This record gives sequence, structure tokens and C-alpha cells, in this order.
Amino acid sequence: MGSISNYIFRTTFGAFLLVLISLTALIWVTQALRDIDLMTSQGQTILVFVGITGLIVPLLILVIAPIALLIATAHTLNKLSNDSEIIVMNAAGMSPWRLFRAFMSVALVVSILVTAISAYFAPKGLRMLRDWLTEVRANVVSTIVQPGRFTPIQNRVTIHIRERQRNGLLIGIFLDDQRNVNERITVMSESGELLDNDNGTYLILHKGQIQRQEVGKPEPTIVVFDRYAFDLAQFASGTQAVKYSIRERYLWQLAFPDPKDQFYIEQPGQFRAELHDRLAAPLYPLAFVVIAFAYLGSPRTNRQSRALSMVGAISGVALLRLIGFASTVFGVNAPWMLALQYAGFAIAFGGGLFVIHRGLIIEPPAFLTNFVAVVTERISRRLAPT
Repeated sequence: MGSISNYIFRTTFGAFLLVLISLTALIWVTQALRDIDLMTSQGQTILVFVGITGLIVPLLILVIAPIALLIATAHTLNKLSNDSEIIVMNAAGMSPWRLFRAFMSVALVVSILVTAISAYFAPKGLRMLRDWLTEVRANVVSTIVQPGRFTPIQNRVTIHIRERQRNGLLIGIFLDDQRNVNERITVMSESGELLDNDNGTYLILHKGQIQRQEVGKPEPTIVVFDRYAFDLAQFASGTQAVKYSIRERYLWQLAFPDPKDQFYIEQPGQFRAELHDRLAAPLYPLAFVVIAFAYLGSPRTNRQSRALSMVGAISGVALLRLIGFASTVFGVNAPWMLALQYAGFAIAFGGGLFVIHRGLIIEPPAFLTNFVAVVTERISRRLAPT
């Protein structure tokens, strides 16, 4: 790789890292704020909060990396054009292919990164996120439940304690269980304590009552007890086999699923669509660079506007990504739709490489250019001070 190629590689890759880190951090903050209750209402530390929310970063990088590469490529090409470096390189006899190879080197690095994240790191992060959140829920009474607060410990299960004494005794316990749509169970107890043994984790309640309200019955059934054990093992991660979703499966598990997997038996189309989406992920960085360079890589004078070319590049990238999204969604029930995304890649690569090889300049029609110029001039006149 020559000095010019090294210069382009460093500039593009540096811009890519800057954009990737900035966008990932911004989106991560917005997503992390949704789980701020881990620190507030559930009593977790800042390290637990950052650790849990940080596990979605690989998934964010998987989505953001191709877009960050597109922005970095467009930035570098605009910089080279504004400094007239592309024109000088072209006048010196440098072919567009030599300039294009430097950008493709960056695209290959990003493609390898996306492949690793798609195949292993993104599913691994989602698996760890599921396991960690389940572990947090398993310690619901001992570490999460705060006195004086109604704390949801699982979907449609809420617990409240009035006081926790130093010896671990819980005073004034209220538990509402609405998981069964046909029956609502409410437990109230004067006191209680945790019991952890080989059989599981239990909340031992003393002197209280259980109210069972069945659907269709006007009066609840009330049972008074002196001692009652509520099983907390159902909220723990170790007592039940964790069933990972499709997005939490590794690439090889999608390619070679277990024929006895109940999820695969029920929804084979989901496995197939997710597999092709993962396989197509590394192609997006390469295709985005081809499209961007086809529109913006040709030498132009300072009088030739690149704004419409930028719009064309963004439109081409958006169209390709839309085709891939639609192919994955509709390919669940119609397998032939999965071929659309590969057809889109073939058109993008074939058309883009042809334009680059021939050194063509993709410009909008003259009437569109003239129309934009007229509109811009009128707007400038109206905004100009009188």
C-alpha cells in the first residue's frame, strides 16, 4: 500500500472510528436511561447498571458500523475534492481503481468486524444480558426490594415491604400476583423472612391471609394462615432452562439448528430469515463504499456541485437497506423473498463497479439541476438582507 493509499486509509478509518464511537455512545445513553430503574427502584450499583446496559453495545455497533463507514467515506471524498486532491491525482494519471482500493481496504476491515459481531459477540452480549437480568430478579427480596416501594419483580408480580430490620426480618409484606389471567392472588403478612436451602429459595410469611379472586366470582376466597412459604425459585435463573430467542443464537446455531429444538420446530422461517440477515450483514459495508465512491469518487471542478450526488448516494444506500429489511421480514413466510437482498447486492456491486471502472460521473438530469439552482437562488434572495 503506497503513501497515498495509507493516507486515505488512515483518514477514512479515523473518521469511521470517531463517528462509530459517537453514534454508539449517543444511542447507548438513550437506551440505558430506559433501565435506570436498576439503580433507583431496584437498588443496584452504578457498575451493575453500566455492565448490564453495556451488553447491548455489540448489537448497536452491528447496526451503526455500516452507516458510520458511509459517513466516513463521504467525508474523506468531500475532503479530497474540496482540496482538489482528486483532480490532481487524476491529472497525474492515477486510475480511479487505485483510489478505490484504499477505501475498500477500510470496508474489508469493517466487514470483518461486522462478521465477528454478527456471528458471536452480539448474541453473546444478549445472552449475558438475559442471564444477568434474571440473576438480578433472583435476588429480588434480599437486594432489590426497597422498604416503602411497590417493586415489580416479574411481569404482573409486585411486592411491597414496610420495613426491613437489621436481623433480616421483613415487616408488613404485601404481594400481588396477576400472572394467571383467570385468578388474582394477593398475599398480606405481618412479617416474613428468607429461607435458602437445597430445595430452593422461599419467603416464609407469618400471620397473614391469602385472597384469591377468580374471574366471574363476585367474592374472593380468603385463607388465613399462621405460616406460609412462598416459592421464590420461580424467579431465579438456575431452576429453569433458559430458552434463548433467535437473536440470541450464534450463527452456527442458526445454520445447523437442533432438529429437536421446539422453537425451531414451531418457527423454522424465523431461523431461516435471521440466518440470511446475519450472512448479509458483512456485505453492507462493502456495498455502501461502492455506492458512495460511484457517486462521489469521480474528479469534479469546484463549480460542479456534489450536493445532489450526496443525495443520490444516501438514497441508494437507503434503498439497499430497505430491500434487505423487507426481504428479512417477508422472507419468514415467503422464502423466495430472501433472494431479493442478494439481488440488491448484485445490482449495487455490478452497477457501482462498472461506473468506477469506466470513470463515469453520475449526475442528475439537467432539468433537475436547473430546478434546484432556481429554487436555491430564490431562497437566497428572500433570506438576503434588504
